Amino acid sequence: MKHFFTLLLLMAVVSSASAQSEKPGKISGTLTDSLTTEPVAYANAVLKDGDKLVAGTAADGSGAFLLSNLPLGNYTLELTFIGYKARKIPVSLTTAKPELALGTLHLSTDSKMLAAVEVTAMKALVEDKGDKLVYNAENDASNAGGTAADVLRKVPTLTVDLDGNVQMRGNGNIKVLVNGKPSGMMARNLADALRQMPADVIKSVEVITSPGARYDAEGSAGVINIITKKGLKGFNGSVNATAGNLNRALGTKLSYRKDKLGISLAANGYQYRNKWRNEISRIALEDGQITSILTQQGAGNNLSTGGYGELSIDYDPDSTSRINLSGNVWGGDYPNDVTTHIQLRDASGAPLTTYRTERRYKNPYGNGQLDLGYTKTFKPDQEFALLTQYSRMPDNYFYDLDTYTEGNELTMRQHSTNYSRNQEYTLQTDYTHPFKLYGARDTTSLKIEVGAKAIRRDIGSEFRVKQAEGSTDPLAPDPDQSDDFDYFQRVYSGYTSLHLSTKNKWNITAGLRLEHTDIEGEFLSTATPLKNDYTNLIPSLTIAKGIGSQTIKMSYTQRIQRPMIWYLNPWVDASDTMNLRTGNPYLKPELSHGLELAHSINTEKGISLNSALFWRYTDNAIEYISFLEDDGVSLTLPKNIASRMTYGLNMNVSGQLTKIWQLNGGAEARMVNMESKALGLERNALNWYFYVNSTVKLPKDFSVQVNGNYNNGWIGLQQRNSAWYWHGISAKKEFMDKKASLTLGINNPFTSRFKQVATRADNNFTADIVDYRYNRSARLTFEWRFGQMIADNGKRTKKISNDNKAGR
Repeated sequence: MKHFFTLLLLMAVVSSASAQSEKPGKISGTLTDSLTTEPVAYANAVLKDGDKLVAGTAADGSGAFLLSNLPLGNYTLELTFIGYKARKIPVSLTTAKPELALGTLHLSTDSKMLAAVEVTAMKALVEDKGDKLVYNAENDASNAGGTAADVLRKVPTLTVDLDGNVQMRGNGNIKVLVNGKPSGMMARNLADALRQMPADVIKSVEVITSPGARYDAEGSAGVINIITKKGLKGFNGSVNATAGNLNRALGTKLSYRKDKLGISLAANGYQYRNKWRNEISRIALEDGQITSILTQQGAGNNLSTGGYGELSIDYDPDSTSRINLSGNVWGGDYPNDVTTHIQLRDASGAPLTTYRTERRYKNPYGNGQLDLGYTKTFKPDQEFALLTQYSRMPDNYFYDLDTYTEGNELTMRQHSTNYSRNQEYTLQTDYTHPFKLYGARDTTSLKIEVGAKAIRRDIGSEFRVKQAEGSTDPLAPDPDQSDDFDYFQRVYSGYTSLHLSTKNKWNITAGLRLEHTDIEGEFLSTATPLKNDYTNLIPSLTIAKGIGSQTIKMSYTQRIQRPMIWYLNPWVDASDTMNLRTGNPYLKPELSHGLELAHSINTEKGISLNSALFWRYTDNAIEYISFLEDDGVSLTLPKNIASRMTYGLNMNVSGQLTKIWQLNGGAEARMVNMESKALGLERNALNWYFYVNSTVKLPKDFSVQVNGNYNNGWIGLQQRNSAWYWHGISAKKEFMDKKASLTLGINNPFTSRFKQVATRADNNFTADIVDYRYNRSARLTFEWRFGQMIADNGKRTKKISNDNKAGR
């Protein structure tokens, strides 16, 4: 196989070199709006010899175009796009100068044409930016009124199951950033956070499968960066309201920018309904013989309520400096009340115990974060930044549990509280410097990035349990289920990265990142200490070569995954009396190695095809493991218990097939091998999925979109899940001169609920878990945009990006 790919690469290089020797001419440039300096995406660049067409192409999403394999001679370059005046430029390709880099070319708007012509072209939903794939969520009509989980379901390389759990190429250890910085909400519990973040605030999603040295080493699978919509220059804003059977929301965004000062405010309130039912059947084994049988049925119908707000202030003392201050808060309550019927039988089927539990479960959570930063730009590609950040995240869990006999007699009451906190302080500095290479042409550049960061995390959990027998006895503390846990983590890191770009489309990025972690912890009631430290040297290398409209890229990186706070917290969640869950404060970090060979091609018709072969190996992998006690109760906790190897192929195609029809789709197949010598377990499976997203823009400002995905399931060390699918349809109408819109979205219209089966097995038990998710939904969203809508192309605000959220 490796010889086959080598042969293909050699053939492409030889063919390209042969063509270039006969037609060595090249013309490149970038098209921008003369007023806003925004890129003019997908404009036409045509080369003519008199009236004869020599070559033509369309600019990409960033306005860049390339005409290659051109014969030498004198020509006219014509640049055209709907809404702009045509521009003609005389060009000459000679033996002495066969390649012309025209740089930035401005196109002037044509007001007459704009008034007479309706522009129906749409920006590509998916773009390949070299080091990342970008999904332009704001151009996807079906996202209106949905959640971030709905958005991520349509992002290449990502899969989102029915519970909102996200995986990148089969790995759930992902770092999720918001606007390049960490979000306490995302770090707390990603699946819950995605359900509570409205899709309407998301502009785009960046997927980085091979992060370089400038990114923190945290995140085994890679990095997801959610970009929210920014305010434009002047005063502007929007309000939106969503009504539906599962989702409801009300929000606003306001922005003001003039001269040196910029202020933006965003606020949103939301509700999300979670309705489900499950069935558990578990058989306990001893020496291959059945000892007991558990059957359990539960159902829940809960409504979570929450909101967020963010205020950001930017001030530019001069044309090269920016000071930014921002604060945001998230908060809400995520209840999970459930009624459960439980029966435990012996090997012959005779009942041992039968009872019912009523659980009232609350998860009030919150996060407050402050960012203060200073950025100085000396010249293009030379920048210094000093950034600080403070965040505090209370994350509390409370439940009351009542147990009843078959005769409805109350036999036990329990009250559990877990007050969890996480305070984080960060100081970071970065510097970027370009170098001039003597003897090299202007199209060859070298850039170095260096930086340092210090993070201090103070984490704690105070958990208490009170319980009583019968309905009248007072609740009494249970010291065996109560303790105070303190955990302190310090991460010190430094990095350096070199980026080389040449005239013949070689791009090489090499970097090293050194991270040292100190950990101290203690169980206060027993004075039991916990101490650990480790140092990681993380290399990364990416080599890319452009050949005409194609790019071939190879990358290698190491990543680490520090255990999150919910992995570490030793509080025992006993709200499901037969299935207990807890954390493990003695976890060690994962270390993974990843290789990727990627290929992308952009056709003259605007079709983009991206594919990648990938391999990743993780040692000391963290897996949730279930242990069955003699009384038939299961305890599940995370352990460093396995090695995990994943390899496969990912493909994505996107483009605008016609002026009104846009199509985006993809598929992935991966082989997953997991092994634990300690438990004597091994799992192997071929996992695959595909998705499709199609949008049609109709007359009179109507648009219709359909989307769907299918996944054949996933595996864990003890578990295998069955397939799941998701589909939706939406229709959007814009009015009031496109300042307002009304969007109707329907998810899973052809099925009211979805059934998913998970099988779990170990040496002493087998279990079948059947989940029913009620996810048919309809929502109607109204949005109104007001104010001055002029693009702000000023300096970029830089903030801290803690993508190594171990303490969260």
